[in-house]
Formats: sequence, C-alpha cells, structure tokens
Amino acid sequence: MLQSKSKWKFVRTEEYQDQWMDDSIELSPVIKELLVQRGIQSYEEAQEFLMPSIDNLISPMKLASMDIATERVHQAIRANEKILVFGDYDADGVSSTTILIKALEELGANCNFYIPNRFTEGYGPNEAAFREACENGYKLIITVDTGIASVYEAEVAKELGIDLIITDHHEPQEALPDAFAIIHPKCSPEYSFKELAGAGVAFKFAQSLLGYFPEHLLDLVVIGTVADLVPLVGENRILTYYGLQKLSVTKREGLIALKKQCKMEGNTTEEDIGFLIGPRLNAVGRLQDADLAVELLLTDIPEEAEELAEQVGQLNQERQQIVASIVKEVEQLETIDPEKGVIVVAKQGWNEGVLGIVASRLVRKYDRPAIVLSINEENGTAKGSARSIPAFDLFQSCMKLKEVFTHFGGHAQAAGMTLPIENVRILEKELDHLIQQELTSEDFKQEILISKTLTLSDISEGLIDEIGKLAPFGMANPKPKFRIEAKPYEVRQLGNMKKHLKLLFKENGSSLEGIAFGMGELYQYISPKATLSVVGELGMNEWNGIRKPQLVVEDMRIDHWQLFDHRGKKQVDITNFLHQFDRHVLLYNENFSNNHDFPEGIMPLTYKEALTFHEEIDVLYLFDLPQNLDELRKIVHKTKPCVIHACFYVENSVYLSSFPTREDFKWLYSLIWKRKELNIRKDLQAIINAKGWTKDSIMFMLKVFSELEFVNISNGIIALNSSPQKKDLQEAHIYQERVKQIEIEKMLYYATYEELTRWFEDCMGLMDKPKEEMTHGL
Repeated sequence: MLQSKSKWKFVRTEEYQDQWMDDSIELSPVIKELLVQRGIQSYEEAQEFLMPSIDNLISPMKLASMDIATERVHQAIRANEKILVFGDYDADGVSSTTILIKALEELGANCNFYIPNRFTEGYGPNEAAFREACENGYKLIITVDTGIASVYEAEVAKELGIDLIITDHHEPQEALPDAFAIIHPKCSPEYSFKELAGAGVAFKFAQSLLGYFPEHLLDLVVIGTVADLVPLVGENRILTYYGLQKLSVTKREGLIALKKQCKMEGNTTEEDIGFLIGPRLNAVGRLQDADLAVELLLTDIPEEAEELAEQVGQLNQERQQIVASIVKEVEQLETIDPEKGVIVVAKQGWNEGVLGIVASRLVRKYDRPAIVLSINEENGTAKGSARSIPAFDLFQSCMKLKEVFTHFGGHAQAAGMTLPIENVRILEKELDHLIQQELTSEDFKQEILISKTLTLSDISEGLIDEIGKLAPFGMANPKPKFRIEAKPYEVRQLGNMKKHLKLLFKENGSSLEGIAFGMGELYQYISPKATLSVVGELGMNEWNGIRKPQLVVEDMRIDHWQLFDHRGKKQVDITNFLHQFDRHVLLYNENFSNNHDFPEGIMPLTYKEALTFHEEIDVLYLFDLPQNLDELRKIVHKTKPCVIHACFYVENSVYLSSFPTREDFKWLYSLIWKRKELNIRKDLQAIINAKGWTKDSIMFMLKVFSELEFVNISNGIIALNSSPQKKDLQEAHIYQERVKQIEIEKMLYYATYEELTRWFEDCMGLMDKPKEEMTHGL
C-alpha cells in the first residue's frame, strides 16, 4: 500500500448518454462527459462553451451606475478636467489601470494614473493620496480593481469636492462607500455575471466610454482576468478566449518585450499568463512602486519597452529569492504547532510584498490556512497576507473577528490585513478555535478533483487534442485530471538528485509515459508487480519531432498490500521506509539478533512477544527467519500489515546443505557397530574422505543417534548403546528441527518473489483458494 498525499474526489456525472449528447455532436464520449460535468445541459450550451462568442457578452449598461459614471467622464473630458485613475499594485490592478488610461487617452482626456506604494501607503485608496490629488487639481478620481471597502476615503473625496467613481470586483462589505458611482457586478442586480476581474470591470467601463467594443484592449483584460484567478466561465471565458488570441499577436510594445523576456513563442496560453507574465507584473508591486509595470504596458517605444521588461525580470528574480529566504526563516522559527488548525507567523523585517506567496507555500506544505505578517515596531502594527484551504472560508471567518483588525479585506481563500501587534496571538487563538469547530482532520488534507478513470487504450493524441477544446482552463473550469490504474512496466528516478520519477505503462499494445515531478522519494515505496493508481493531467510530450501522450502525475497511490524483498542483504536501511505510515513493528529472533540496533519509530518484538500482540499494524519488518512457520502465519493473519519487508539474511543455510539420507545414517551406524566405538577427533577426516560428507552432516547424524540413545558420546568418543530401543529417525527433535528449518528457508528465503507473495496473502486470508504448503524432508 502507498498512501496518496491528497484526498481523491471523483466528479459524479449523471448518466449523460440519454441527455442532449447525441451522435450528431462529433466528440468522444470522454469529452461529452466532461462537458456534462461542467453543467452544460443542452446542445446550445455546448456550442457556446466550445466556441465562445463575443456576441454573448452582457451589455456594460446593465452594470449599475454605468450610465451616470460614463456621462460624468464625458463631462470631465469636455471640460478638460483632470482625471486620475487610481489602481492597485497587482497584475489585475496594473492591467485595469492600463485599460482605462488607454480608453481615456483615446477620448482625449486629461488623465494620469496613481498606484499606491504597498509599503508606505498600503492597499487601496488613502486620504493622503486623495488630498495630494486635490492639490494637483484633480476633480474626478476613478478607482480600478479597488475601492469597494473605502468608506472613509469616499467621505474624504466628498469633503475635497472630488467626484469618486469606484470600479471594483472584490467582496462588498456591510457598508458601501458614498461615492458618485459604484460600478461593481455584485452591486448590480441586473448584471447576471458576478465574477468579473478588476480588468473585466475596467474593460466594461472602457466599452461604455468608447461607445464600441474595444477589441484592441483584450490583450490587457486577459492578463488581469487570468492572473487574478477569477472563475474562467461565462463572460470571463469569452474574454480570456479572445484575449489569448489577441495576446498571441499583440502589437503592444511592452507586451512584445515582456513575452520575449519570458521566452514565449507561438500561441499564448493561460498557463503563460499564470506562470510567466502574471508573476513578473506582480513582482514589481511586491518590491517597489508598481508604476514601472504600468509604464511597461503603456509604452509605444520598443527600446524603452525592452529596458522596462528587463527591469521587471530582475525584480521577479529578486522576489523569488526573498520568498525562498522567508520560507526558510519561518521553518527555522519552530513556531508551527501541528496541533493547531492555522499557522500564524510574524517577524520584523519581512518584505510585506511577498507574504502572500509565502503563505501559499506554507498552505501547500502544511495543509492548513496560513497568515504571514511583517511587524512594524515603530507604529505597533503587524501587516501581511493570508491564504486558506478549500474547506475554510477565510473571509467570512475573519469578518467574525473584525474587531481584531485595523484593516481587512479579501476573498474566501486569500486576504490582506493589518492589526496591532498585541492582537496577533489573539487572532491565532480565535481563528484556531473557529477552525477546530468547523473542520475535521480530513478537511485539512489537500483535495484533487478527478474527472474520470481512463484505461490505457482510452488515451490517444486525438483525445488530448479534444481536451484542448475545453481551454482556456482556470478557476471553475480546471484542466481535467484523470486516474489511470495499471502495473508500471518501468519505474525510474530522474535528475541529479533523483527528485523526479519516470513511469512507463504498457498494456495490450497501448502505452503511456508518466512524469512525476518532485516525487522521486516514492521510488522506494513502489514494490515489484505493484498496481499503481496515478492521477494527473494529460498532454503531449514532444521530443526530436516525436509526439507522445504523457501524463503529468500529480499524485499516486497503491491500494493493495505490498511486499518488499530485501532477502540476502547483510545491511538493510529501513529508516527510509518510516515516513508513509504510523505503526511500524519489527520481528526478530531473540536467539539470533541480540545485537541489533533498531531505529526509533519502530516497535521491535520477538516472534514469541508478537504472538500476544493483538493490534493491527501498518508496516511489518521481518529481520530474522522465525523458528516456526505457523507462528509467523498467526502473526501476519492477526496484524494484517499494509506493507511487509522481508529482511532475512542467512549465513549458513541448512537448505543448501546436503541432508543425510536414510542410507547415510545406516552406513555411519554400521561403521560404529563394526568398530564398537569411534574417536571423532581421529576418525572424522577419514569418514569425510571416504564419503565426501561435510563435518556438519556427520555431526548432525551423530547428534540424532545420541538423542535417540543409539550411541553415547563422551569426550569425542562415540560408543554403541548396548540395548537401544527401536526408534524412527524422525522421532529425534534435532531431526525434526532441521526438517523444519529447511522448510522455513525454502518458503521464506529461497522461494520466488511471487511464491512468497502468495504465501503472505494466504496468511492474511486474501487468496480465493488457499495454496497447499510445500513440505520437505527425507
């Protein structure tokens, strides 16, 4: 058995064959089922999903206050009023800022942008920035990707005589700002799609301002939409679908330079944004003023774009180094309590801009919500970010503790916060209390959603191409994960540090390669002949012009018991096997193993002690051969281990030594009878020369004679007993023990791997028909 690192949750699909999916739709049954899993109930919905249309976008005028906000901007343009676009410092905020600036510039507006500094101003609108804007003559401020929680700042704007238009997509809180206009899908009853990113809302506003659909801004809206991890369904799917096409052929100099810096070629995918473009744009605002990122997206000068893109790339590398350093520090603090349901760590000097990434790393590693805070001793505050696990709504739970915070905002899975230093431990205690009340131990485990179990024969290049039709993938439309169960034809470790696994499955003429990154340590947990269940994403691996289907493995497990064969090795390091399970028992023979040094984490028992051990165990290590096969059979039957390690080593094999025949016994007895007595010291070598027997064989026969009282042995002199009783050789205990030892060695030490596996399965009652044991003797 091999435990998976995550919970496997299979998508339950109702019978779809009798629904709208008929033969007129040229898709494989697998793809049809995947569409049903996505809630697609009709032919029309399938067409709309597979071939998104811009015509299906909702009119921006259905967003509440869109009309008055649009008119106010046009009024400002006509009056040449200065307009300030107030953005956020993440990729969504930077994209949103660029979208609106581009639209305003096209209309001839007198406009500029402002993004607060994460470190000196914090998140969102602030009084100082608004007062500075007033001093600089701005009469209209438009927020993008921020502002829905800025109740106080809206009052400041009103006091200053500034009209404030808020465009945002974050969760509205109890009180809404008293702004001139709020453009927000969740504050718009007539707007049916509620999940636009900040860039999506800014795009809608730009469309209303321009009076036409601004296709040229799609390459910007897709960056914010994908990078902000909003659900890629409905309008977001349409914007992303066409935005990726636009981004692939963008004429925007900043994006051309950024793609070059990322070494991106060909069609741009959502993964390119998620792993290459998004992190680079985010890195700017994490480490310094985010203006650099906006300037990169706005510039029309190729040389300037390349220089700015290079700076962005350098900041991203610096960000990666800082994250790695803080994660290392957190682990060295030794403040992560495994009994608590939440991780809360705080330290002075940590870079506030990367704490969300650090929290994400901790969540992935420790499977629980994490809050990472940077302490500012001067003002007595702790500021940072939080990330959660799917089973725990961080936003709602923290809102129950809102009196702990100075500032708080975010989503179910991510949040930002500021609080007094003295409240940090209060937050940890109260949040832990809520988590312990709401969640079970299973809730903490990461979850993998599996779309379907496939056989090797199901997988083809055609199927993988069809899966691509479901793209772009993202939140609410995840790339499907499949489960495959088969015996691996080959398993090997890859990389200089053997950190990765390469798998090859073959079955009935079908084959599939699998690559499991970062799972190299599992190599030692996969026994020969094991049936492996693997879960991952299907794709095409291209090498030297050859394309082959490949599974990128995300998790694996083995559902049956396993036997690991270490027989014949003098030294077996079993410490490598202690991490998968909790209950480890090692059996040894007290007659043979008095000097064993057993590692911690293992309960060592003699075979006699194990007979009275009544608990089921996970892993059983057999260090020595038992003296009785039935005893081992009873132990295995009772403990039912998930894993057995056979670690036997035999120095002097009885099985490989010749066993004297009845004729051998007769010849030796006759010799003694003829001579009346033997001097073993003088006659032993002559017997060896005459018969070719070993010394051990001769001594064994003499001990049998002695036990049966056929002879008397004293000081090396063997003499006949004058009146021996008639007895069979097999009545001698030493004879029986040797036969038994041969049987034990034959079964446990010299049997093939398959024979030994069947014997243990018989012990555990796992075989349909019990196999007859092999017996050995004269």
